Amino acid sequence: MIQRNRLVSQFKKMVEFDSETYQEREIADYLTKELEQLGFLVREDDAGLQLKEKIPSYGDAVPTGNLYGFLKGNRDSEPILLSAHMDTVKPGIGKRAVEDENGRITSEGDTILGSDDLSGIAAILEAVRVIRENNLPHPDIEVLFPVAEENYGKGSQLADYSKIKSKQAYVFDLSGEIGLAATAAPTLLSFEIKVKGKNAHAGFCPQLGINAIEIAARAIAQLKQGWVDEETTVNIGKISGGKQTNIVSDECVVLGEIRSLKDSKAMEQWNKVRKAFEEMALDFKGSCEILFEKQIEAYEIGDEEEVVRRFKEVCASLGLKGTTQYTLGGSDNNHFVRNGIRGIVVSCGMNEVHTPDEYTTAEELERSARLALGLLTWE
Repeated sequence: MIQRNRLVSQFKKMVEFDSETYQEREIADYLTKELEQLGFLVREDDAGLQLKEKIPSYGDAVPTGNLYGFLKGNRDSEPILLSAHMDTVKPGIGKRAVEDENGRITSEGDTILGSDDLSGIAAILEAVRVIRENNLPHPDIEVLFPVAEENYGKGSQLADYSKIKSKQAYVFDLSGEIGLAATAAPTLLSFEIKVKGKNAHAGFCPQLGINAIEIAARAIAQLKQGWVDEETTVNIGKISGGKQTNIVSDECVVLGEIRSLKDSKAMEQWNKVRKAFEEMALDFKGSCEILFEKQIEAYEIGDEEEVVRRFKEVCASLGLKGTTQYTLGGSDNNHFVRNGIRGIVVSCGMNEVHTPDEYTTAEELERSARLALGLLTWE
């Protein structure tokens, strides 16, 4: 019942919206109309206003909130939530979708395509459209299309979960073969450490200075980076400091992140990082200012839970593998689970994401839409 041509056409149309993070206004207005035409009651929250107040990079963009839609069911069963985010990474201005004779869809090569996450949105819309056209039995359906997912899920972090009825969710936002789902994801901590030293002339009197770069270097040298165990990573991603080569540096700024499938392990590694910098600064009679933020929190959904069983049964009925794995990438689902919604993240036809080589295919889009349809009509 999925109409491939219609599905691909809508996907291509959505690609042409410029919807980089904090620039989601046009795609949100389009999706509001699409959802209303499908019979949803649609509400946009104030997440955009909150983000604009807190985040300088929001700039002059028109604030855009998370889109929530509710469609009344025609059978007595538990409601279900489907979700995919509206924003894309850069470069995402002036995107155009190009389809070859084999159904492979790419950008023109100078931007990303945006299948992350327009492929998910397209699959959800097509599935609901088929349900409505054929009057198929379905529970209450809720959709949530968040903003600012690409910035650690800042949009869904601000969603009003008291308004959501569903206790199970499928987030269409994963790379890989259709029929793959992520049932565990990490805590992700980001940090900024500003090491303070003292200026001095590097040639005449370096002994009078306190070199902030040296403090940072010695602290970093004490840390294990990359995989610190089988489910935890630590990374120093950016270092900046100093004024010029003949001045002992009085400041060095270090940026990094920690990821772990166990929240306690992420915090343990963070304490090691913090301690290394604080103790090294003390040894050199310098100081440091430390900022860290827990962007998302780890979760794990068991294979025995209904949300996974439904996924596997639907996949089996469609000839899909129905496999599960963990991911060290975050998504809106981290915030869903934290707020009491048992969700998993499913593949939806996105490949080589966050690069100009990103692509999807007409076949993958159709399989993803079939999966969404199956999840919504499963009994």
